[in-house]
Amino acid sequence: MIPTPPPSSATKKNSAPAWRRYLPHAGGVLLLGLIVAGLWPRPVPVEIATVTRGPLVVTVDEEGMTRVRNRYVVSAPVAGHLRRIDWKAGATVEAGKTVIATLETGGADFLDARSQAQAEARVHATEAAREAALAQRDRANTAAKMFGADYDRLKELFGKKVLSQQEFDAAQMRADTAAQEARAADFSLKVAEYELEQARALLVRGSGAGNAEPLVITSPVSGKILRVFQESERMVPAGFSLVEVGDPTDLEVRIEVLSRDGVAIKPGARVMLEQWGGPEPLQARVRWVEPSAFTKISALGVEEQRVYVVADFADPIEQRPTLADSYRVEARIVTWENPEALRAPSGALFQRGSKWQTFIVDGGRARLRNIKVGRGNGLETEVLDGLRPGDQVVVYPGDQVADGARIDPLSLDGR
Repeated sequence: MIPTPPPSSATKKNSAPAWRRYLPHAGGVLLLGLIVAGLWPRPVPVEIATVTRGPLVVTVDEEGMTRVRNRYVVSAPVAGHLRRIDWKAGATVEAGKTVIATLETGGADFLDARSQAQAEARVHATEAAREAALAQRDRANTAAKMFGADYDRLKELFGKKVLSQQEFDAAQMRADTAAQEARAADFSLKVAEYELEQARALLVRGSGAGNAEPLVITSPVSGKILRVFQESERMVPAGFSLVEVGDPTDLEVRIEVLSRDGVAIKPGARVMLEQWGGPEPLQARVRWVEPSAFTKISALGVEEQRVYVVADFADPIEQRPTLADSYRVEARIVTWENPEALRAPSGALFQRGSKWQTFIVDGGRARLRNIKVGRGNGLETEVLDGLRPGDQVVVYPGDQVADGARIDPLSLDGR
């Protein structure tokens, strides 16, 4: 029997499994695939938001300060020795009854012939002023009554949906403005009557009748003492300010805005007052924009032209019982609003040349689209053409986002 020789190394190599021969090639292909996958552009992670239809409000946001609408500074009518004023700010006073201050004139208010004639002329002037104030009050009351009745009629029509919101707001503004003017006219009449009484009293004292007695100064109007200018007793000249009196519940708001913003603010515009200390914002209406601006240096040292906007409270006093004179508020003055505007985030819109554009999400890719925009408030912008409700847009697109680029959306509105 002939022995079988052992297999050679070449025979062992040829008898190895065939798949082992392709391992180096497979490894090379796998390595190449990994390199390609690593270098392949990945989807760009982006934030997206949905275009919706709803209310859009454009406002001018500035700080404001409350102030008593009608105030009166009580002054010393003649020179004399002022007795100590014991009143404090916040004390309640009644017109013609509450004694504000007492002056000891010591006969210094005795009038010579010339001063006597001047005092008589002053009495006649204050009498004429009182008659004018009386006529103004009657006219203001008549206008308030007429506009109030007109508002009541239009309120019924508005409830029946036969009157537009704009017409109803205009009627409400006219009624509120007329009511405020009636209150101001009544205040002016009280002041005119007080000044007439003071002029007559000085004329009587100047003639020598009773000028040995101290001069008693009463409150011209009912309300509260806002501030006391001179508390300690001292010698005061004629015309020296003593106290300031007013009604702290009769408030208005004075808002300081840039003159370029004041141009867009119209009487009757809605105002929302925030950060005043209460839980809910207060509502007000612009009464007028002052016709003269002033220069103010900003915190950055830039000269700015600013103008005051005066607004009346629309909410009842019960909603702001602790709000008083010279309190700070943050005002948002509405210059434009649309209850059914097509809204898109302002961060999703950008301008190239003269065109406004945005990226919309289309099948996992960003598509560049030209649009037409309207007004905006910094957060949202009205889209007039180019988008539809429900479209998703890329917010704050970076340099990596281009037309047709693959994107990985991350929704901002939870959708």
